[in-house]
Amino acid sequence: MQPIYKRVLLKISGEALAGANGFGLDFNVIGDIGKQVKKCVSMGVQVAIVVGGGNFWRGRTGENMDRTRADHMGMLATAINSLAIADSLEALGVQARVQTAIDMRQIAEPYIRGRAERHLDKGRVVIFGCGTGNPYFSTDTAAALRAAEIGADVILLAKKVDAVYDSDPAKNPDAKKFDKISYIDVLNRGLGVMDSTATSLCMDNNIPIHVFGLSEPENIIKAITGETIGTLVK
Repeated sequence: MQPIYKRVLLKISGEALAGANGFGLDFNVIGDIGKQVKKCVSMGVQVAIVVGGGNFWRGRTGENMDRTRADHMGMLATAINSLAIADSLEALGVQARVQTAIDMRQIAEPYIRGRAERHLDKGRVVIFGCGTGNPYFSTDTAAALRAAEIGADVILLAKKVDAVYDSDPAKNPDAKKFDKISYIDVLNRGLGVMDSTATSLCMDNNIPIHVFGLSEPENIIKAITGETIGTLVK
């Protein structure tokens, strides 16, 4: 198997890290992600990661909270997840660096694009925490932004759902799965692959989005080697 990409940005939802528990961290899931990322690195693929924080906190959870403060809490949740993934990778012998958009130098590097690219060139995995560092922007938007900044070939969008459908497959057993779909169709249909800001940013910068389920073994490897899984948005 040969990879079809040189540099990828892997976006992992926080909910996926919770596994069947629905909350917190499932270290079996995190360990499996680590093993797949290690294989990617051994194949010569440069891997950056953006992780969500929904397994601990979602901004809309605090309905009566100030939106900015709630979003800041969500950013801190992503920092916890980033450290957990870094620890899993380093336990497998993979060098990893966490860079955060909010300054927390005691536990992570600040996000600096040039430094991130040097880490990637040296075969280190770079994990971007705290989203963009700004409220009102999701970690999906952070993934699209970082992918554009580092010149990633693709965003690998690893989710609980295994593809893009025309409706929620959990509610509609007849939901139609898309193998490929355009950015504009995603936006016009309101399919919620990523939020509209992130999708528009990918469209403007010609960054493909490969959506697939994280629950299937080796799906990250299958995605980087060009196997037909999930949905390709381009």
